[in-house]
Amino acid sequence: MRSIFSLAVTCLSLFGTGTASPVRGGVEVVRFKGPFTVEANSVHNIHVECSDSSWEGELSIVYGDCDMQEVHHQHHEVGRTTVKRQTFPDRFVWVTPSDAVHGGCLHAYSGSTLLGRSNPIAVSRSLRKRQSISEVADTEGPWFDGVSFMESKNVSTTFVSEAKSKDIAIVGGGMSGAMTALLLQSVGVENWHIIESSQRIGGRIRTKYLNGSKPEDYQYQEMGPMRFPVSVKYADTNETLDIEDHKLVFQLADYVNSLNGNDSALAVKFIPWIQSSPNVPGNSRGYRLPNGRIPSASQLRANSSLAGPAPQYFDEDAADAAEEALSEFINATNEKWRAAGRNVYKAHKQAIEDGLFSWSEANYLKYELGLDANLTDFVAGASSMSPLWGDIYDNNYFAATTWRTIDKGLSSLPRAITPLVQNKTTFGRKVVGLTWNDETNKVGVKWRDDPFAQVPEVEEYDYAVVAVPFTKVRLWRNPTYSSLLSRAINTMNYQQSCKVALHYKTRFWEELSPPIIGGCGSTDIPGIGSVCYPAYNINGSGPGVLLASYQSGTGARSVAALSEEDHVGLVQRAMVEVHGEIAAEQYTGNFDRQCWEVDEHQAGAWAAPFVGQQELYLPAYYKTEFNTIFVGEHTSYTHAWIFSALDSAVRGTTQLLLELGLVDEAKEIVDTWMGRWISV
Repeated sequence: MRSIFSLAVTCLSLFGTGTASPVRGGVEVVRFKGPFTVEANSVHNIHVECSDSSWEGELSIVYGDCDMQEVHHQHHEVGRTTVKRQTFPDRFVWVTPSDAVHGGCLHAYSGSTLLGRSNPIAVSRSLRKRQSISEVADTEGPWFDGVSFMESKNVSTTFVSEAKSKDIAIVGGGMSGAMTALLLQSVGVENWHIIESSQRIGGRIRTKYLNGSKPEDYQYQEMGPMRFPVSVKYADTNETLDIEDHKLVFQLADYVNSLNGNDSALAVKFIPWIQSSPNVPGNSRGYRLPNGRIPSASQLRANSSLAGPAPQYFDEDAADAAEEALSEFINATNEKWRAAGRNVYKAHKQAIEDGLFSWSEANYLKYELGLDANLTDFVAGASSMSPLWGDIYDNNYFAATTWRTIDKGLSSLPRAITPLVQNKTTFGRKVVGLTWNDETNKVGVKWRDDPFAQVPEVEEYDYAVVAVPFTKVRLWRNPTYSSLLSRAINTMNYQQSCKVALHYKTRFWEELSPPIIGGCGSTDIPGIGSVCYPAYNINGSGPGVLLASYQSGTGARSVAALSEEDHVGLVQRAMVEVHGEIAAEQYTGNFDRQCWEVDEHQAGAWAAPFVGQQELYLPAYYKTEFNTIFVGEHTSYTHAWIFSALDSAVRGTTQLLLELGLVDEAKEIVDTWMGRWISV
């Protein structure tokens, strides 16, 4: 095994206890500081000091019996490098092999001369096999094995000089980019620089405060993500289980609040989100009540005759059999959803083993079961291109019975992060590509202040962490990445969505009979999709804001093509149809519209891989090419959630720290942010 050395001018003239055996001239040049307990088949930083700042030469570190007399008696070599005068490594990486013997010592040699020897090393082996990442998740999927990663590095002559002073570009100030900056800062890697194309931190978190209002006025709506699933209560057992993965968002909020000294002006506070409410509008398939309004969800549940006839397939028995076969293949049981809630990593691993990435609903029905195209389309519908894995985590999330959102808007989270990163952030810089300099081994970030300038400006960094959607990266001029990574960048599919928020004089919907208190409903009105009612400031006085249309998928492309006036007019007319003339009387004319496909900074709402894309492309993200690491929800194994972006940042930061040889820091990140599942 070989090592990565971190340089520091830390040679000391005095030592305490902790070394053994005679060395060069009776004076130890190298002192091992520990740790003196390690685990086999794992990665460790071993810390060292030197006593002679003038010493220079070839240095090799080996492991073997404590009384070994010759370097060739070693059990294995840990690493070797060349030390120059006045500099000496303060740590090295030891990828401890599975057959490392207990009670041996680390030895420092220069040629055949012993320079230092450690105390005996306790090599631990648990009575039960150490839980590896391959047991918790698939190593080519949501995470990567730190041991395998380090073993794959060609580090025999790598000398990581002053690793913590490396210059790191973080391209993109969305949640994955901001999280990367906070994580690096937390372990003392401080020379990072966020480059953000817009004028704000937060990416697709997009709370809009209408009519010039402030967050505390509660006149806002979420034009991006808006909620977090917390727990599910299962009726069959009456048990309540937490959804573990989204706890990462709550942990980040606590961390940011602490960094800000719990300043009330920057506080990120969670409040209940109402996902389901009985009186929201329902899809009545064209039927209207005598007063002309759309029936509510509770009215439709109580009286099915209030809905128009559902589309019928000519052979209902065949359709029922197809749905049953599909459910059986997915194994759509409560235990399946429980497992996903407990550990979505392990659920991802199981989904790969079950073949759920190889099939969409339509492909399975048509090509595995041999059903005709008409029946396949009737049963599968809009999910014909997405892998069945999405059914696992989305069904688990949307089965949640407890939800949270952020008081005063989700933008409170990036607003609280901003003062922590703004001094190292350049806003309004639109990156147009990356370069690689073979002479300096540095990555260059290119941008244009003048879009007509033929030659872009360039600034070089030691590493780049790219936290930008592939919908934007595919327009860049980049180094020649591997075929797999290049295809991921160029072809990853993205879902689209459009939202329209409308501002009203009062929260009139809470005064209707029956009242509508929070929740999201759907309508049969073309181009509207879902309607969501604010879960905050219930029964508050003053103006209110409805998320009057949340349209995703193909329909989002259609409404995005409308003029702003036509689109808002369509939505406001629908609100009158849903609520009656009071919606016309109360409308102030203020609105906000967000169509993500035409957003200049995003060009898409969230990653939605086609069948085969996720399973194929994920391994490419865990390899560092041209000192560049890609993060973002599109590089995670779930999509469309803030958790997905944060998780990718934890993975990307760990990957970068291991590249730098900072194993202790990588372990700290994993232990702090991923300790619920895995260890490195």
